[in-house]
Amino acid sequence: QVVLVESGGGLVQAGGSLRLSCAASGSIFRINAMGWYRQAPGKQRELVARIISGGITNYADSVKGRFTISRGNAKNTVYLQMNSLKPDDTAVYYCATIRIPSMEAGSWGQGTQVTVSS
Repeated sequence: QVVLVESGGGLVQAGGSLRLSCAASGSIFRINAMGWYRQAPGKQRELVARIISGGITNYADSVKGRFTISRGNAKNTVYLQMNSLKPDDTAVYYCATIRIPSMEAGSWGQGTQVTVSS
């Protein structure tokens, strides 16, 4: 079992930045990939970014060039640096482990709210 805890959400004005953090505990040796998802009110949860062992990253088109996903040296942490935030980025952001090779999410964090005001 893997337990994920997110932090770093909050309220920010459009154009501002936030950095989300996710710390994993438990069976972290099983983690080959991690990602960030988000869910806005009335919308489906969507993949924002993911990072695979070896440093390969993928981003949703809507955040390319603005968001950066990275992993900590200890490999049990993952970060999402969010710059040039827009009101459309408002959502609950979830950290997740990602299964290889299916790319499906495995374990989920509890989520952290990001609100971008115009």
